[in-house]
Amino acid sequence: MRRYGKHTDEDDIRSRPNRKGNRPRTNIRPKHEDAAEGMVLTVDRGRLTCLVDDRVVMAMKARELGRKAAVVGDRVALVGDLSGKKDTLARIVRIEERTSVLRRTADDDDPFERVVVANADQLAIVTALADPEPRPRLIDRCLVAAFDGGLEPLLVMTKSDLAPPDKLLELYGALDIPYVVTSREELETGDAADRVREHLDGKITAFVGHSGVGKTTLVNALVPKERRRMTGHVNAVTGRGRHTTTSALALPLTGGGGTSRSSGAESGGGWVVDTPGVRSFGLAHIDPSRVIHAFPDLEPGTAGCPRACSHDEPDCALDAWVEEGHADPARLYSLRRLLATRERKEGD
Repeated sequence: MRRYGKHTDEDDIRSRPNRKGNRPRTNIRPKHEDAAEGMVLTVDRGRLTCLVDDRVVMAMKARELGRKAAVVGDRVALVGDLSGKKDTLARIVRIEERTSVLRRTADDDDPFERVVVANADQLAIVTALADPEPRPRLIDRCLVAAFDGGLEPLLVMTKSDLAPPDKLLELYGALDIPYVVTSREELETGDAADRVREHLDGKITAFVGHSGVGKTTLVNALVPKERRRMTGHVNAVTGRGRHTTTSALALPLTGGGGTSRSSGAESGGGWVVDTPGVRSFGLAHIDPSRVIHAFPDLEPGTAGCPRACSHDEPDCALDAWVEEGHADPARLYSLRRLLATRERKEGD
């Protein structure tokens, strides 16, 4: 029996041979300096459809990225077969730093956040004025997620032939959000798409909305040819017909020209990201202190707030700030209403 102690030498130590060979391991990873730049268009069960120059390329995430996931809108670096031919597969070896992130959780008590879209410039919140009725709490939650993630909001109201937009516009007037009002007839004639497109030129825009509001109809009107071409390619490669209903899908806008500041790639007028219809928009991941950044007229007034102020308590400094005339009282009301969405169920 061997005894180890201060008189032990190398002959007393048993070494286990390296069964996989004698090549030493290293933590140094290749830099992939010759990798091509691309943009993720959609993700389907581990397969990522990417745009590389003018080619649509199927790819998988490289093992070296670990648990870091790429999402629609991500700018990525790819190596391998970049021909875009059938049955070829590239590897994503790097995910570039994101300029914005739209995130949500399944519910307010769900600790796991889900990144819906990366690098989008704005969030188009689509809501019907009737059939189905507007859901202001859901709109509020989408606004909070947009402000938190660095996206500019755009309110798109459909079915104005069934109800006027006045009440909804009054509710959000203090936020000074750009908006477009459309009718069902305008959706059919293409007039609605033309007016919405004016707000999309040169930008990456994510569209969100619950079922029945006309979101997908509007997206189809904005990019009909590109949608058929892109989804046809995805289906041919993956063998599945799933696209807009279950996963986000980025589609190029036609006309107008322009380059998105986020993607750094020629956009041909911008990008539309169609997201699955949402039933709820959880905000468990939102830090309320970041929402105030979307209110530059109120933010300086928080200097006198107590630590960890919720901005809706007796000693909040914002009340005095508004009373002194630095900001409109309606703006403070809007801020507090948005912050309250984390404490209130969407259907309340």
